[in-house]
Amino acid sequence: MKPLSIILASLATTVALITYAADQTESEQKKAQPTQAEQVNTESKIVEEQQSVAETKTEDKLNTLEYKEPELKKPVIDNTKPDDSKVLGNEQSKPAVKPKNKIEKAVAVAEAEKAVTQAKEALTVKQQTKAKQSRESLAVVEQLIKAYNARNIEEFLRVYDEDVEFYIFPNELLFKGKEKLIARYGLMFKKLKCIHSSPIKRIVHGDIVIDHELSETCSTDENVIDKRSELISSYQIKDGKIVRVLFFR
Repeated sequence: MKPLSIILASLATTVALITYAADQTESEQKKAQPTQAEQVNTESKIVEEQQSVAETKTEDKLNTLEYKEPELKKPVIDNTKPDDSKVLGNEQSKPAVKPKNKIEKAVAVAEAEKAVTQAKEALTVKQQTKAKQSRESLAVVEQLIKAYNARNIEEFLRVYDEDVEFYIFPNELLFKGKEKLIARYGLMFKKLKCIHSSPIKRIVHGDIVIDHELSETCSTDENVIDKRSELISSYQIKDGKIVRVLFFR
């Protein structure tokens, strides 16, 4: 039994020593760490020091650079000065001076011819080609309408190409070739007593002519129009012949 008591006594002594050492370590750590209040005070001091430094720098800048707010100046309008601004439409056209004698008339004609020549020279080659093409296309369509109104099938066919194509917008092929053209329009010319087509509006651009036309026909009496309708047709002309016709419903 004596050895057991010795062992127990040794254990108690060891536990007491360990507890004392732990208490001493915790006490030293608490002394080394600042309290929460001390941390808050320290942080506040740091912030105050930073603000103080920033204010000092700002004051230094304000002392060295004086800021002045820009002044907005109102525009000064001089009402006594006449308005000489160039506004579109405010200029009055001057009446043309009529020539008083033959010499002045000849000079005016020469100047007009010179202006026309200069205007033609100002056009590019492409524009001149397009303008010429437009004139030729217009002449073909006018010849077509004249033959159509006269119900002259020979002259009517003369303006069409052998392989002319007729379409219904946008690309529905109606028929192709002069043979079917004769069958369609030849019969109509013989059957009707009168046909008259007149353009309401016409657009010409190069090889394209677009007609918004009024069509009037007589079925029994040439003096009584019994059918009237509006049509829109597009003609494409190449080498003086109509190669493509497009009808708009």
